[in-house]
Amino acid sequence: MMNDLDAIVATAKSAFAQARTPADLENAKAQFLGKSGRMTELMKGLAALSVDEKKSRGAAINLAKQAIEAALNASRQALADAELATQLQAEALDVTLPGRQRGQGGLHPVSLAQERIEAIFGSMGFDVAQGPEIEADWFNFTALNTPEDHPARSMHDTFYVEGGSATAPNLLRTHTSPMQIRYAVQHVKRHRIAAGDSGAGLFSGAMPEIRVIAPGRTYRVDSDATHSPMFHQVEGLWVGENISFKDLKSVYLNFITTFFETDALQLRFRPSYFPFTEPSAEIDIMFESGPLKGRWLEVSGSGQVHPQVIRNMGLDPERYIGFAFGSGIDRLAMLRYGVNDLRLFFEGDVRFLSQFQ
Repeated sequence: MMNDLDAIVATAKSAFAQARTPADLENAKAQFLGKSGRMTELMKGLAALSVDEKKSRGAAINLAKQAIEAALNASRQALADAELATQLQAEALDVTLPGRQRGQGGLHPVSLAQERIEAIFGSMGFDVAQGPEIEADWFNFTALNTPEDHPARSMHDTFYVEGGSATAPNLLRTHTSPMQIRYAVQHVKRHRIAAGDSGAGLFSGAMPEIRVIAPGRTYRVDSDATHSPMFHQVEGLWVGENISFKDLKSVYLNFITTFFETDALQLRFRPSYFPFTEPSAEIDIMFESGPLKGRWLEVSGSGQVHPQVIRNMGLDPERYIGFAFGSGIDRLAMLRYGVNDLRLFFEGDVRFLSQFQ
């Protein structure tokens, strides 16, 4: 009788060992320890035995059952250990890899270019002025001598916004040139008060020269590889009693050679037209080395400030004269960093922007 119990235990251990999943193991358990399992049937058979046989046979069956249960628990643990080992293998951590850290940010290439421009002109005695991006028509067009029928005023070129009136609308500034008027008017007002001049006419008294640049965002209805609806511009203005094109050339050449960190470039003025300057010129540069060698590249508009604009600043054009220029910061950044598509600056691709950190 003992041999049959030993055989059942051996069969149970073999069945448990062959189980590959918890479900397989539970099915094998049912064959031996379930309600209709072999050990349960043996326990039911004790009822037909005598009292002495029940004691000896029952004790033997209990020992066999305990052996089967021990084998079952051992197999359960083995399956759990195997599953854990598989999970750990799948989620293995390579401690030789560098740790994951929060990436370090950096300035946008256009911001880097703007900071560089501000530092260069600051070294030449120019102030840096900031102004509103939602501008009045007066400052953006009229005060800069822009005719009523000028194409730039059209809805095709300018973003008009709510506010203002039909005759004096508000708009997203199309250039930073309005700061010419804003800054100059405040400059004249301060020195007029200091001089005790309470007159309402044009100011012709002595005052310090106006030297200022106005960098910032501007907006036009335009979008392609070299134009964006929002772009950055820096306006420059120098007004005094004897400021000429010679000064403009000297200042801009000093700026451009410092910005690109090379003297191996040429500068030329090409006649043009702007309503706020007279005479007017486009400024082109040509590198004498590098990938852009030998190509004339337009980088700025410029000119002698128009007498009417001088008047709108509150100054007497018979005494005061000056020059102004407007350069695209995005354009300068493209040339400095070798970028051939303006849209890359505004797409927010970290792979592109991280190159400039």
